Amino acid sequence: MSHPQQGQGQHQQQAYQGGYAPAPAQHQAPAAVGTGLNMKRRNPVGAWLGLPIITFGIYGLVWFFKVHDELHQYDRRIDNAATNALLSMLFGGITLGIWPLVMWVKLGGRIAQAQRAAGLQPSCSGGMGFLLGIFGFGVLYYQLQLNKVTDRYGDTPAGQQVSLAA
Repeated sequence: MSHPQQGQGQHQQQAYQGGYAPAPAQHQAPAAVGTGLNMKRRNPVGAWLGLPIITFGIYGLVWFFKVHDELHQYDRRIDNAATNALLSMLFGGITLGIWPLVMWVKLGGRIAQAQRAAGLQPSCSGGMGFLLGIFGFGVLYYQLQLNKVTDRYGDTPAGQQVSLAA
């Protein structure tokens, strides 16, 4: 019986003193925890600039409503705030713009929650959406973040059932 030289084999011997070697870590894809409907992948520039110009701003209201509705259809744990979002845009002047601002910032959190449900690292921030929104790039930022979720499912069409990872 040989003895290990100083510093050799000591770590391995201490690690298994409990009698059982640790099980090797298995790297698997996250198990599905539920299902939802895939969202529509939109052209970020079209949603940000093209369609709002062509429709004299009406598409901005449609986009805000549809994004909230699709987020809820994608993951039922995300509250359905589509009507609230639309009403905030229509009647937000009564609150001096505070209500739409709150809905705009909360949208970033909802998108981050959808990214988490897709098994992605959340990268969407309501604060960043707010700052970029001041300069007119908020829709572009949010649509790029939403497209990360739809890209996770490849060519799965909008409205098709998909599995949620988290």
